[in-house]
Order: sequence, then C-alpha cells, then structure tokens
Amino acid sequence: MLPSQRRQAVLRRLTARSEAGFTELAEEFGVSEMTIRRDLETLEADGLARRVRGGAISVVSRAYEPPLAVRAATASAAKAAIGAVAAGLVNDGDTVIIDVGTTTLELARALHGRRGLTVVTASLPIAVELGNDPDIRVLVTGGQVRDGELSLTGGMAEDAFGALNCDLAFIGVAGICPVPGLTEYNPDDARVKRAAIAAARRSVVLADSSKLGRVAFATVAPLSAVDAVVTDAPAAHRAAGELAAAGAEVIEAKVSAAAEPR
Repeated sequence: MLPSQRRQAVLRRLTARSEAGFTELAEEFGVSEMTIRRDLETLEADGLARRVRGGAISVVSRAYEPPLAVRAATASAAKAAIGAVAAGLVNDGDTVIIDVGTTTLELARALHGRRGLTVVTASLPIAVELGNDPDIRVLVTGGQVRDGELSLTGGMAEDAFGALNCDLAFIGVAGICPVPGLTEYNPDDARVKRAAIAAARRSVVLADSSKLGRVAFATVAPLSAVDAVVTDAPAAHRAAGELAAAGAEVIEAKVSAAAEPR
C-alpha cells in the first residue's frame, strides 16, 4: 500500500470508529508506530484528524462533503485508472448512465472515440465533457443545480431516470461497505443515485480505495443493488476483501507506484 493510500485508510478507520490508538493502527497496517504518527501528523495538518494522548480522533463529520476541487485533486491517478477500466465494460451502442462525481468524470473522459453511445447524466461537467463528441448522444436529466457540485437533483432528475431502461449505470459514492452498502454525503444526491441504479440492467460502483469501508451520511442502496465495484484497491486490501466476501464482484484498476504521490 502506498503511503497516500495508507493515510486514506487510516482516515477511513478514524471516521468509522471516531478514534484509534497508535499501537492499534500500527498493528492493523503492518507498519511502525513512528510511521503511523507521521501519517496522523499529515492528516492533522490537512485538518482531517486531531492527535490526542496515545492516538487520534476524527474531526470529519459523515455529512461533510469536501469541495469538488479538493476531491478532483485527491487520488487523481487512481481515479483515472478506475475510469479507464470502467470504460472497458462499455460496448459501442450501449445506453449508459454516468452518475455525478470526480471518478465518474474520468470514465466520461475515457469514452471519447466510442461509437453509438447514449449517455444519460445528472452531471453538468459530464454533459459538457461529452456534449461535443459527435458519436455520443448525451441526455441530461434536468432538475435543480447544486451550487458548487453542478449536479442535478430533485423530482425532475429522479423522474427522468424512472422513465428509462438503460444497459449500464456507473455510480460514484462517498462510501461503500457490506453494511449499510452505498452511502453519500447529501440526501438529495442519494435519491438521484437510487433512481439511476433502478433504471439500469447492470450497475457498477466506481470507488477509489479511500471510499472502501467508509460510511457517509445518506444511504443510497444496499450492496446487493449493484453488480460490481471498480477500485484501485488490490484483492488483498481488507475492505475490498470484505466487499467480495459479501458477494460483490470487485474489479481492480491497477495504478503504478510512480503514478501516485508519496
């Protein structure tokens, strides 16, 4: 596991448990306590954790949604790899739902050059990304624009998906684990994601390793509602193994060590 991936995993553990000790984390991740202390120093500097006597506590609410620009700059190599692997699941002529999010935007970028696709989205950035591609028809759901996120929410967006029957839905999440399943920061986005999943024959979650094992504020759907998860986490990753044991197909998108910042 790369240091950046380990720090995200440490943050995920803190968010799930609220606190953890240095010794506990060192044993869990198979590194020295000094390494864990450095990881927590970095997380504290980023405003994501606070060190206390013997360990650290999380300062991140499950409802806290990092700004879009911050999320786009986080795990960018992993997200690009996930998008490329997800694009390989799409056949020319498919009707595809692409959910809002920074990882799903990487999928959209990887679809240029495909022929005869119909893409349905509640994401204005994804609509702009694909809107000028002559071989891809883009349908936008309509709905209320979320400030800063540029996602479309509300009854219009949900109803648009309810009237469609698509081949594939690619869903972005804030967190995914066996229970409660798929979760999201914002309840309005969660409802639209739920409608998107219901509108597709097959649904695939795109989630970098920091999302695995994490529980955010609003539940989208149980894990059984999706068919596969594409992630940069290797099969040996604890949270990826838990998803596989719960019945999800986990597809690894490999990221070279040189591609991720240390």
